[in-house]
Amino acid sequence: MIARLTAAALMILWPLAGIAQTNIALGGLNADPTEAVEITADQLTVDQDSRSATFAGNVIIGQGELRIAAGNVRVVYDDASGQIAQLMATGGVTLVTATEAAEAQSAEYDLTTGLLTMTGDVLLTQGASALSADRMVVNLTANTAQMDGRVRTVFQQGNN
Repeated sequence: MIARLTAAALMILWPLAGIAQTNIALGGLNADPTEAVEITADQLTVDQDSRSATFAGNVIIGQGELRIAAGNVRVVYDDASGQIAQLMATGGVTLVTATEAAEAQSAEYDLTTGLLTMTGDVLLTQGASALSADRMVVNLTANTAQMDGRVRTVFQQGNN
């Protein structure tokens, strides 16, 4: 009996064991990279030579409905336009929208491409469901994401 249960469990779980990458649709994780970016922090250091600025301590970034919180954020400006081109967040990063939240050790947001890459112990929650991985790349323009590296999921079904 135990051998049959074990065999049945292995047959059910075997296809999931090899999955190291998954694509997910993100219902509320969308942002317009052309919207204004608001940043607040405890400290700001500007480097004119590298066309960058570093925000430190309790950094909060807002762009439309998207909110990002981190310990430190380095902002790189586009040479031609002077607009923000990239945001690189470290020190524990939290991303929140109306319907989803994500956490990671670090994140890079490229406003020119609309790509947000989160790395290091990524945890994404969508309602009662949760996904975790080593890395998540979100295309905010297409409203999709891909998770890589030991992807783990908990999907709540029905009214759970």
